[in-house]
Amino acid sequence: MDSSELNRKDNIQLRLKKIAGQVKGIQRMIDEEKYCVDILIQIAAVRAALDKVGLIILENHSRECLRQAMENGKQEEMVSELIEVLKKFIK
Repeated sequence: MDSSELNRKDNIQLRLKKIAGQVKGIQRMIDEEKYCVDILIQIAAVRAALDKVGLIILENHSRECLRQAMENGKQEEMVSELIEVLKKFIK
């Protein structure tokens, strides 16, 4: 694993820890019967943060796997896999 991979992994881990903190905050808000609109705003923030992590992972996967597919002559397989992953990701 090279240093750029470690930086990406560290970035993703940091983002996931922040998301976990946000989810705990939402749990607290519900326990404390906070205003529903405020809770919904926090839920939207968590969704956006998860989407961002997903996009980072998808981008990294796409770059690495597409490179490997090009080297191994498996471009069509990779495109099909990528389409399937995108279908599941954007649901």
